[in-house]
Amino acid sequence: MRIIAIGVLVLSIFASSCNKEKLAPVPPTNITEKDAFSTPQRISQQVLGMYSAVKTAEFFAGRIQVSNELRGGQFLNATLNVAAGLSTWQFTLDPSSAEVRLVWNDGFAAINMSNIVFEGIEASSAIDEVQKKKYFGESRFIRALASFALVQLYARPYWDNPAQSPGIPLRLTANKEGGNNDLERASVEDVYKQILEDLNYAEENLPALYPTAYENATRAHKNTAIALKTRVYLYMRNYAKVVEEANKIVSSNAPFRAPSGVANQLMPDIRTAFAAPYTTLESVFSFPYSTLDAPTTIGIYFNPSPNGSGHFPINPAGILSNTQWGMADIRRTFNQVVGTSTWLRKWPKNPSSESDYIPCIRYSEILLNLAEALARSTNELNERAIALLNAVRQRSDVNVIYEASDFATVDELVEQILVERKIELLGEGFGGFDRMRLGLSLPAKGTVPELSPSDIQYIWPIPLSELLFNPSMTQNNGY
Repeated sequence: MRIIAIGVLVLSIFASSCNKEKLAPVPPTNITEKDAFSTPQRISQQVLGMYSAVKTAEFFAGRIQVSNELRGGQFLNATLNVAAGLSTWQFTLDPSSAEVRLVWNDGFAAINMSNIVFEGIEASSAIDEVQKKKYFGESRFIRALASFALVQLYARPYWDNPAQSPGIPLRLTANKEGGNNDLERASVEDVYKQILEDLNYAEENLPALYPTAYENATRAHKNTAIALKTRVYLYMRNYAKVVEEANKIVSSNAPFRAPSGVANQLMPDIRTAFAAPYTTLESVFSFPYSTLDAPTTIGIYFNPSPNGSGHFPINPAGILSNTQWGMADIRRTFNQVVGTSTWLRKWPKNPSSESDYIPCIRYSEILLNLAEALARSTNELNERAIALLNAVRQRSDVNVIYEASDFATVDELVEQILVERKIELLGEGFGGFDRMRLGLSLPAKGTVPELSPSDIQYIWPIPLSELLFNPSMTQNNGY
């Protein structure tokens, strides 16, 4: 990785001689790495800087979510703008494509920032060991989140021979001076092992909750780490572990809520999760944005003019036309018809002035993860799985309630849960990933044909820039 993320940390370069040091003192606006971690206040700022490193325009401010939705088939392309992900939508990426390079660079920059903060805190004497471990938990959560996003795009899914499939480089130490780029790819299996190791550490050491609703929604706590583990295990098809982890944060019976730590639960109205102040108990983890932040690309891409660029309307042949998505469903109020197209307005603000928060983990996802895992692991019409499905559906459509008698087989129950995911999580970055974890083709849309799991475009190529700067890097087959 040739881009080094320093965030708010500025590393000063010292002259080699005392005379030069006197002639060119360190500018007063710069601080050394040691000084950056010299007080509790400065350490706190470095930790917050890690979160800023993840929510960039080319990573979790929209590019990750939008890219996966374009691959999932639920959106059309109205502008055919190359800079807005045309190659991703058309399945015509190559190693020099901009999004391939930008997502990789920002993802590894975020990982590097988490490593920088970890090592800076480790060497500091400004805070005690208890506080250090809490910050270490945040650092390792950020590293796990970024690594998981990258391994989904640039490596084969976990079901495809993970011990032998090349994943991504495991960069576990900070790169502060350039160079040190030579690092081979770990196997997909080893990448997942590291992600889970980071999340297990985070769960053990993160605080159970913070003093404010804002922090509980925007900083990692114990429930956040557990929630992400349910997603990771779901993508591994380890359904028993999904159930084990989800049971820590989902009560046995309705109304479902987390029994300890932050009292995460569904809100009565889904629309409150996407409206100010964005800090409801449904928001297990969200990225906050204000006028001080760069605009989010998710709002630009999905909103029609004038609040966005009108790139990606909803595909009328996708979930939008599914008869199981009732017309009285409150979630349809996110959809706005402009001209002949329907647009998703979960993030309705104009990003040029101020962006909406972007949810990364919502409690409804956890309930659906658990519902699917219960059905698959028990191989029965599991009553709790149906209750979890009902909790998500009835929150937005009181006219629908599922009974075991509605499903002839377990497969029918699982299919209904997957339909619910498409409705509930539309636009939030699950479209492509959900299909890939199940080994499904990426669907045709518009003039773009279906893409099979054996096609080289099923995963992204390694960017050319990484191949040039990392001699140990290998390209994905076919590119």
